[in-house]
Amino acid sequence: MSPRSPLLIALLVALLLPACVTGGFGGPEILIIAAVLLLLFGGRKLPELMRGMGSGISEFKKGLREGEKDDEEEAAKKKEIPAGGDE
Repeated sequence: MSPRSPLLIALLVALLLPACVTGGFGGPEILIIAAVLLLLFGGRKLPELMRGMGSGISEFKKGLREGEKDDEEEAAKKKEIPAGGDE
């Protein structure tokens, strides 16, 4: 990060905090975020960051799907075991 990064982050928080608190998060706030990200990381680094974020989200969703499958398999195994415990 460059030396101006903490100042830009503070500016971003100061501009967006009221919008987040009141629930008015819309177009102008998104433009502010985009401008600050462009200033922080530059035009060349931004696509790499977004690509990494996209792959991270994909991995997270994949993990959620696998977790749901595991839960369904456990539920099916519990149904197969008799409730009385006699075999």
